[in-house]
Amino acid sequence: MNNKLITFVVGLFIALVAASTLLFVVDQRQFGVVYNMGQINRVISEPGLYVKMPPPFQNVRFVDKRLLTLDSQNNESVLTAEKQRLVIDWYVRWRIADPQAYIRNVGLDEAAGSVQLSRVVRDAFQQEVNKYTVKQILSSKRDELMDNVKEQVVGAVTGGAKAWGIEIVDVRVTRADYAEAITESVYRRMQAERERVANELRSTGNAEGEKIRAEADRQRDVTIAEAYRDAQRVKGEGDAQATRIYGESFGKSPQFANFYRGLEAYRKSFDAKGDLIVVDPQNSKFFGTYRQGGAGGND
Repeated sequence: MNNKLITFVVGLFIALVAASTLLFVVDQRQFGVVYNMGQINRVISEPGLYVKMPPPFQNVRFVDKRLLTLDSQNNESVLTAEKQRLVIDWYVRWRIADPQAYIRNVGLDEAAGSVQLSRVVRDAFQQEVNKYTVKQILSSKRDELMDNVKEQVVGAVTGGAKAWGIEIVDVRVTRADYAEAITESVYRRMQAERERVANELRSTGNAEGEKIRAEADRQRDVTIAEAYRDAQRVKGEGDAQATRIYGESFGKSPQFANFYRGLEAYRKSFDAKGDLIVVDPQNSKFFGTYRQGGAGGND
């Protein structure tokens, strides 16, 4: 009984070892490449369980069949048609379409393919950017630039005797900007221009302020002069009317005229609070007039 159990366990172990060397699974995200004594024997693109000969007769390697993305790694500047330096960030969507050609001309490692593809894309951008101005790259001709770069890259990886076995799905520009030195120069120039405009506006504002203040002062002087003129005219008219009234009154009553003139004389004489005048009532015309007026009143 024990011998049978041991035999069963050993047989099961040998079967599992044999199965691990004879059977393999291809995932739906991969290609299965079967090597026969170092040479590619077949490529399996459909997922499933497959059988092969045990090593060293046959080995299996796997290649990614998913859509891959390659981003620009360095920020080397390229020259435009105006000889302006631009830094362009880009990315490429690609996949391995022919595993045999890819392994034969590039290798099994996707990283190796990314390095070579990055160099091809960079060269294509350097050639195509030279045909466009900065304004065209940033706006109207951007899509055309990407299509031309894609066409060049496709021609490089598919043309010739050594096709890479890859498919270029898309080439896109994510950012296009001036090189750092040019950006700094443009910024300084824009800053200087803004400062010049600000200084001009300040100068214009100061001149306009002085002009407005001068006009306001002139208007004030004119207003004061007109008010003084009107006041003098009204005063003159008042004085003339008062003189006329006094004249009419004095003509009707000469005694009242003498009394009023004396009163005015005394009023002017007592202009200050400390003024003092000694008058002889017997010889004063004012008091004489007052006495005459009083006598006339008693009559």
